Amino acid sequence: MTGDLFSTPEEDYDDAAESSGGRRRHTPLAVRMRPRSIEEIVGQKHLLKEGSPLRVLAEGAKGPAGPSSVILYGPPGTGKTTIAHVIARGGSRKFVELSAIRAGVKDVRQVMDKALDDRDLRGITTVLFLDEIHRFNKAQQDALLPGVENGWVILVAATTENPSFSVVAPLLSRSLLLTLTSLTSEDLGELIDRSLHDSRGLADQFTLDDDARDHILRVSGGDARRVLTTLEAAAAVAAGRDSAEITSADAEQAADFAVQRYDKDGDQHYDIISAFIKSLRGSDVDAALHYLAKMIVAGEDPRFIARRLVIAASEEVAMADPSALQTAVAAAQAVQLIGMPEGRIILAQATVHIATAPKSNASYKALDAAIADVRAGKGGPVPPHLRDAHYSGSHRLGHGKGYIYAHDAPHHVAAQQYPPDDLVGTDYYSPTQSGYERSVSERLERLRDIVRGT
Repeated sequence: MTGDLFSTPEEDYDDAAESSGGRRRHTPLAVRMRPRSIEEIVGQKHLLKEGSPLRVLAEGAKGPAGPSSVILYGPPGTGKTTIAHVIARGGSRKFVELSAIRAGVKDVRQVMDKALDDRDLRGITTVLFLDEIHRFNKAQQDALLPGVENGWVILVAATTENPSFSVVAPLLSRSLLLTLTSLTSEDLGELIDRSLHDSRGLADQFTLDDDARDHILRVSGGDARRVLTTLEAAAAVAAGRDSAEITSADAEQAADFAVQRYDKDGDQHYDIISAFIKSLRGSDVDAALHYLAKMIVAGEDPRFIARRLVIAASEEVAMADPSALQTAVAAAQAVQLIGMPEGRIILAQATVHIATAPKSNASYKALDAAIADVRAGKGGPVPPHLRDAHYSGSHRLGHGKGYIYAHDAPHHVAAQQYPPDDLVGTDYYSPTQSGYERSVSERLERLRDIVRGT
């Protein structure tokens, strides 16, 4: 199957292919080093155990032992495409890749029809790799269902976005969902060593000093493709100065900053802001600054960060340090006024203030308790003496009669009923002993005694 919408895997680099020097030089290292078997895959040990569904599928098992559809969910560079290629190397299989960006329902059906013919007439199973399946709309994903359900294809779909939100329920229920994790430094180090020595890679033409190795690992962001691309570029820099040793200077020239994984509408956006807020709540100022830095480097909207700081100032700190809200609101206004990059300084100040402030969630817990009572039907009519008495005829209804003006009472606090009859004596607000709220707690006890006449 040919055309812009479809592609087949790169030619395997066996001994014959290795002899073609021109082709080898012009093929990226990341492609040349793509694993040919499940044993060559680095990382994802939790998915590759003996007898695991993924291993069974990759080894070519048929029937009930092997799943017919797999959704691979994880960050970039963790091996989703590689796993699809390994699966396709099973016996009597062919690999077809469908572009999720450009394909339509007609293209999906074309793949399914051809796969059905190959299965029934030629005994060949089609492994359909669909990268970024989250880009498919509902109709396009629904078009995959007959082929998956009837076993016309082995669907290997990859996504960097949570399948629970990006994949239709019927397809999700018919698929084995496997979560891939970021590769560790050990995993990536293994990949570097293999690439330096393997005949498909740099074939012992270069050595790599420890500082260069550390730099490549540090800037990779857990992305295997990024590691190999940087290694290849660093090797080219070394070759340009007629050296067989890749130094840290070569590696730094190849990649001078670390990759930040961050999708403003996906999991990273929500995960990092969640970690930021929880670090503020937990009073870990250093962690909070780390997550703030990740958002800033990734280009997150500073107004979004500022809004979250305003919320945190009341949700996490509140009356334990009332000035935190003032700082957060001022920061939000200042960021809009001056923009970035200077806005980062203001966001840092607000972050440090909120993270290091004493904490209390008593205010919003009190409101939530009051809301729960209102929704449960509690709270009768407003007591007559508190009702509006400013319009003509209100006094004939008894509105305002007996009301005591608080400023006329000693200490500006009057003993009278304020809540509806069925809520008299109900306490919603329970101040903590944290920060300024400790003094509020002491004052509140005296206020309630006076107001309630106890």
